[in-house]
Amino acid sequence: MEAQHPKWRAIDITLIGMFVALMAIGANITSWAPFLVIGGVPITLQTFFCVLAGAVLGRRLGAAAMMVYMLVGLFGAPVFAKFGGGFGSIVGPTFGFIVSFIFAAYATGWIIERSKDNPSTVRFVAASLVGMAINYVIGTNWMYAAYKWWAVAPQGFSYGMAWSWMMVPLPKDIILSIVAGVMAPRMYRAIRKSASYYRHVA
Repeated sequence: MEAQHPKWRAIDITLIGMFVALMAIGANITSWAPFLVIGGVPITLQTFFCVLAGAVLGRRLGAAAMMVYMLVGLFGAPVFAKFGGGFGSIVGPTFGFIVSFIFAAYATGWIIERSKDNPSTVRFVAASLVGMAINYVIGTNWMYAAYKWWAVAPQGFSYGMAWSWMMVPLPKDIILSIVAGVMAPRMYRAIRKSASYYRHVA
């Protein structure tokens, strides 16, 4: 009789942990380069690792990795930008970007998984760009709401100003999302071969 396998396998937990660590590293580049903070928005590699997680791990594990990353930070680990963490982060104007990572990774993985055969590189790139767009839409609207309702807004702050800030990191995130889409297919197939082997021998 074929053995029953747990819903969460060791390889799943390992991959989730790896991307949580990568998100923490990507978040804190601004700690060594503080000039990469524009209008209160840190320019980080989080979007890159987020869409890469969705592309490589799929919608379920990719979103789970982003959820774990958010919870680890909320419970006090200094994994957010500028080594931030704790439940107080929720009221910060940029917390919406952290929330958006869950949806962005899920959407990226979902688009790729819609392909029944081996997904093409074009699909990976398109999925990564969609994930990036979700990150921007949720994060920017959260930031606007935060500055309007509970955070101290800069003088003359407006919805247009919020989006103008996001134009600064946008070219970088477009390029890195395309890079993630190009990198992901080989990693995606390698992980699935490894996972298939794990199921066979477990």
